[in-house]
Amino acid sequence: MEDSSDKTRPFGPLSAYYDVVYGFKDYARESRKLVELIRHKLESDGRRLLDVACGTGEHLKFLQDEFEVEGLDLSEEMLDIARAKLPGVGFHQGDMAVFDLGREYDAVVLLFSSIGYAKTVERLDATLACLARHTRPGGVVVVEPWFTPDDWRPDTVHAGLFGETPELRIARVNTSFREGRVSWFDLHHLVGTPEGTAHFVEHHELGLFTIDEMRAAFEQAGLETDYDPEGLTGRGLWVGVRRS
Repeated sequence: MEDSSDKTRPFGPLSAYYDVVYGFKDYARESRKLVELIRHKLESDGRRLLDVACGTGEHLKFLQDEFEVEGLDLSEEMLDIARAKLPGVGFHQGDMAVFDLGREYDAVVLLFSSIGYAKTVERLDATLACLARHTRPGGVVVVEPWFTPDDWRPDTVHAGLFGETPELRIARVNTSFREGRVSWFDLHHLVGTPEGTAHFVEHHELGLFTIDEMRAAFEQAGLETDYDPEGLTGRGLWVGVRRS
């Protein structure tokens, strides 16, 4: 295998290995908790759910048992994998801050800290406004946040994330950095297959939003908001109900 370094396209080369790298993630448990939360908060009478930044569709595999689901992601590579897994589900390519599907849902979710890719407060506000526009009155918006500025630890090294299949081994190492209100890191991957071992790098930049900025974005979008500091995975969870 040739070296395939790519520091310009998050989740480009990684798409093919994404489910192996995150094989430790308990999507089933997270989805059960999410279903319970939505049931508790939902005031509209439908079952339509949109997963924004859906990635390869792992949450939707479980959510489809409870909802009529659709997914949206910026990455066509990720969407191709999701479509192959869930051929009966509608998937859309789009930017979470500006997409327009021309319909409303009873629940709109944005998980796995993908809101960090908004990067700026302006795009954070635009993203929440976009999610709210796609939510029915009485419907629920759920966002799993990225780190706050106080919680982010720059200049720290993270190693030991490993994934494997019978013919694949993948390892990841990165160092965390910060520039102003943006966290950034280069994810270095070593991928070993029977054909050889390759190395590729993916560059990621995520905005560090405060609790007050997140709350303000929800409220400006017309969402009555609660915050759970634990959430699905320990990173917290924002839940908003759209008022007419």
